[in-house]
Amino acid sequence: MKTISQTSGLLDEIEGTIQGHRDGHGFVLRDDGESDIYLPSNEMRAVLHKDRVKVRIVRSDRKGRPEGRVVEIVERPPQPIIGRLLQESGIWLVAPEDKRYGQDVLIPKGATGTAKPGQVVVVELTEPPALFGQPVGRVKEVLGEVDDPGMEIEIAVRKYDVPHIFSDACIALSRTLPDKVRPQDKKNRVDLTDVPLVTIDGEDARDFDDAVYCEPAKVGRGKGWRLLVAIADVSHYVENGSAIDIDAYDRATSVYFPRRVIPMLPEKLSNGLCSLNPDVERLCMVCDMLVNAKGEVHAYQFYPAVMFSHARFTYNEVAAILGNTRGPEAVRRKERVQDLLNLSDVYRALLLSRQARGAVDFETTETQIVCDESGRIEKIIPRTRNEAHKLIEEAMLAANVCSADYIAQSKQPGLFRVHEGPTPEKIEVLRNYLKATGVGMTISDDPKPGEFQAIANATKDRPDAQQIHSMLLRSMQQAIYTPSNSGHFGLAFEAYTHFTSPIRRYPDLLVHRVIKAILAHRKYQLPVLPIPGEAHAKLAKRLQKNSSSRLNGKVADPDQKIKKLSPETLAWQAAGLHCSANERRADEASRDVEAWLKCKYMREHLGEEYGGVVTSATSFGIFVTLDAMYVEGLVHITELGGEYFKFDEARQELRGERTGIRYAIGTRVQVQVSRVDLDGRKIDFRLIREGEELMARAMKDKGLPREGREGRESRDGSSRGHADGFASKSAGKRGGGRNASSSSVVAQERSPAAQPAKSAGRKATAQKKSRNRR
Repeated sequence: MKTISQTSGLLDEIEGTIQGHRDGHGFVLRDDGESDIYLPSNEMRAVLHKDRVKVRIVRSDRKGRPEGRVVEIVERPPQPIIGRLLQESGIWLVAPEDKRYGQDVLIPKGATGTAKPGQVVVVELTEPPALFGQPVGRVKEVLGEVDDPGMEIEIAVRKYDVPHIFSDACIALSRTLPDKVRPQDKKNRVDLTDVPLVTIDGEDARDFDDAVYCEPAKVGRGKGWRLLVAIADVSHYVENGSAIDIDAYDRATSVYFPRRVIPMLPEKLSNGLCSLNPDVERLCMVCDMLVNAKGEVHAYQFYPAVMFSHARFTYNEVAAILGNTRGPEAVRRKERVQDLLNLSDVYRALLLSRQARGAVDFETTETQIVCDESGRIEKIIPRTRNEAHKLIEEAMLAANVCSADYIAQSKQPGLFRVHEGPTPEKIEVLRNYLKATGVGMTISDDPKPGEFQAIANATKDRPDAQQIHSMLLRSMQQAIYTPSNSGHFGLAFEAYTHFTSPIRRYPDLLVHRVIKAILAHRKYQLPVLPIPGEAHAKLAKRLQKNSSSRLNGKVADPDQKIKKLSPETLAWQAAGLHCSANERRADEASRDVEAWLKCKYMREHLGEEYGGVVTSATSFGIFVTLDAMYVEGLVHITELGGEYFKFDEARQELRGERTGIRYAIGTRVQVQVSRVDLDGRKIDFRLIREGEELMARAMKDKGLPREGREGRESRDGSSRGHADGFASKSAGKRGGGRNASSSSVVAQERSPAAQPAKSAGRKATAQKKSRNRR
């Protein structure tokens, strides 16, 4: 497909997927991966969010962005809409909870089912929208009252189309599985029941898929360790292409919400038969490694085994034991203290290897939502990574690297976890930023991860260290699953995959199957599984185009793709795309729920004042994270002062043209909670005191008179400031797409989202619209 720049006219029809915006306009996400196409409000009347369309570019806006016109609706995927049932002037309608659906849905009399006004319902469309008519639907499911505990999760799983009900065939098959390891299951397995393997997880963990053991050993001519990482053997029970396998592939990952988990596998497997619970026999796959004093894996082997977990440790407990081997925790676990010390020793050696590789490891803050029994948020606290977290992370990384190496050496197809280096565009942005902030260091055209870590180390004591580290993280790409290995940039590995969490990640299950096939001297064949999801179909099309364009380094005819790539390669590519897409879907659903919970929490603190730090600067304002709450909100640009503020992209800061006052990542401010929008997942702050003091100081330095507070409060927000961001696509991303702090590369690869809390219900608001007013 050609782009506008490749043609002499504007007549090309471009296919893509509609993404609506709460303000009424929308975008077409192009299948070919080129820049999105803007659709004005009038073009969105006859289409819905997620529709697949063909558009024609008709003009460019003042920013040079392409604007389109819908010429054909290619596909209307079945998409239930969730919202509140309302009755206005005798007319029943549902106001969508997801404001990307820009129109209310009319419900004919008799199509409301058992739903009552105000309840949250799921609507199935019976008539699509038209230029002069709203969509029509019927109530398919009643979720309950808006204030029911956990309603925000019920909404999210449907809003993001997260599979949450296992098929009848899957449940029936799981019931036929045994409750414990049988004698026949132990055949051709190494007996490790006498090896004191232990699990180390969080206090609230319910499924245990990894166990570890370490002992001193001679490696080559020097000292070292033997490190065993035993992983639950899910593949023994989940057979290729079975009903359980189909459901697991459909989900691709477990989804973690506060106080609730939607598992990839039925509970009998995830919390029972496959979970490495203490004091019971379990089947496992083992990565048995010899690690030398430099932290290098000297040799490794894989084998199926049967194990017996000798203890279930928590991170805090292990950290306490390592911190004081004579403390009360150590006394209670005296039989295992030496084993934990051995694990600590091998961890410190692996850490030396990490430093030698130059792997990226920025320390950042993650948060945990703590709720009471009724689901009401009590507090939001930082989640700290202690030595036990890091110990397990390094052990899992070592096993994952060995898995990737084993598959690569065998020449078998499989899924790698690939994290490519920054794009040329992101390199240029980062270079400009480092130069503008006077860091005195930069990155090369083909940067290595060590360059990023070197900058982080050199700037860790600067006042703007957080700002610099945030920019380093943002310049990196997102990790994906793919059969084409190109290494893991952040971790500085030539080959990396996921082996250690088959209970909650489907790619890990596939890696286990491939390793078993290699051990048996055969080739693993992917099962013929259904291809779920519109997103997967879209990604498959993009893959086809991207792959064809790379053939022989030049643009090739897409029709030649089938001839050049085997069905097996296409199947593995599709599996990687599907798992990557569902991983993002799970993250989005989790962030959506957490954003709603935080909004509900902050609604109780309207008008209160807090200190905070700027975590992001944009053309339309600054995002501030509160010190006490760990909650992020927006200070709109019209709240920054009575002057024109310009966004400096190189420095990633807003600067007042008259006073020169600057707001950049890391700037400390004092704010007041001014507005909370539950439906939009938005929190707005108003700048106070600190901002005024900064303004006064900047104006004094320039010899300018200070503007009175009264004038600032009464000004017309539309007459000053630079609020272009509210009319741009970036404005739609602020309701949960930006975290207060990014996780480190290691934490992202090791740990699932936290699962501490579940909230009470929500109160949605809906605009009063009727079909006649459309």
